[in-house]
Amino acid sequence: MNRLGRFRGLLYVLIAVCTAGLITLNSCSQAPTAVTPTPSPAAVSSSSVNVSNSAHSHRASININSAILSELDKLEAKLGIPGLSNQVQASRPYGSVEELVAKKVVTQAQFDQIKDMVTIADITLTGVAKDIDYMTKLGLMKGHLIVAGELLALQKPEQAEPHIGHPVEEIYVDVEDQLPERGVKEFKSTLINLQDLVKSTPKNDRVQPSFKAAVQAVDSAIEGLPVAERQSDGFLLQVINGLLDTAGTEYTAAIADGKISQVIEYQDSRGFVIYANELYKGIESQMKQGKPEAHQTIASNMTKLMQAWPIATAPAAPIMSAKEVTTLIKSIEKSAQSVAVPS
Repeated sequence: MNRLGRFRGLLYVLIAVCTAGLITLNSCSQAPTAVTPTPSPAAVSSSSVNVSNSAHSHRASININSAILSELDKLEAKLGIPGLSNQVQASRPYGSVEELVAKKVVTQAQFDQIKDMVTIADITLTGVAKDIDYMTKLGLMKGHLIVAGELLALQKPEQAEPHIGHPVEEIYVDVEDQLPERGVKEFKSTLINLQDLVKSTPKNDRVQPSFKAAVQAVDSAIEGLPVAERQSDGFLLQVINGLLDTAGTEYTAAIADGKISQVIEYQDSRGFVIYANELYKGIESQMKQGKPEAHQTIASNMTKLMQAWPIATAPAAPIMSAKEVTTLIKSIEKSAQSVAVPS
C-alpha cells in the first residue's frame, strides 16, 4: 500500500491517547494548562486549535485533509470498508467534513457513523505535548527501522524497503522544522541514502553501515529532547501509548477474513510494539519502585501483546484477533494513565 504523507496526522493519535487522563512528567509540578475545546467539524473551515503542555482536546478528531493513512485506518475499521483510507486521501482537499459524502467517499449513512471522529481543523502543539508528538514520530521511525533490520537479516530486502522508505517519505516532514530549534542535524539524506542502496543494490556491503547510520541519526534526533523528559516515566508512557495506539490500528488493518492480508501493516505494527516495549524496559525499574501496581499490569500485558507478532515475515493467520490486541493495548493505556499525578 502506498503510504506517502501518511504520518502527518499522528498528532491526532496523541490526542486520542490522552483522552481519559493525563500523565504528568515526574519532573513537573505544575498542573496542565487548560485547552480550548476543538470546534465542531461543521463550524470549522481553516481554524486552528492550540494544545499546550500535556493537556489535549477531549475529542479525538481525525483531520481528513492531513491525517496519516494509519490514522485514517480508524475510519476504515469503524465502517469496515477496505481501502477507505486511500479513498479519503485521494479525494483531498475537503472544504468541510460533509464533502466526504458530496465526493462519494462514503454514503450519508456511513458518514453519520463517523462524523464525530473527523474534522478539518488544524491543531498546533506546544510545550510538553509538542515534545511527546515529536518523540512519538521518531518512535515510529525507529519501529519501521527495527522491522526493516529484521527483514534485511532474513535476506528479504524487498520487504524491508517499504519500512526504510516510510520514515523519509512520510514522517520526516513532520519533524523537519523542529530539528534546528532542537539542535539536531538534518538526517533526511542519511535515510535517502539507505533507501537508495536497498532499492538498487541490496547486497551491497554498504547497506549495513548505512542502516546503522540511519538508526543512529534517529537516536540523535531523540537526544534533541530534554534529558528530564527522556528519563521520565510519565513522558515515556505517553509516547508508548501513542506507539501502541498506532500499532493497534495497523494490526487491525492487516487482518481480513481471518488472515493477515496486509503484510506491511502487520510488520508496521510489529516494529512499533517492539520499540514501545524497549522504551518500557528503560523505565521498568522506576515503575517497579514508584508505581508497582501499574507496572505489574503494563508489564504483564506487554508480554502478552508481543505474542501477536511471532515472526517478522507474518504468519498466514493471526495469532491474536484484532479485538484481543486492542483490549491489551487499552489495558496498558489505562494503567499508564493511572500514573498521572492529580492536578
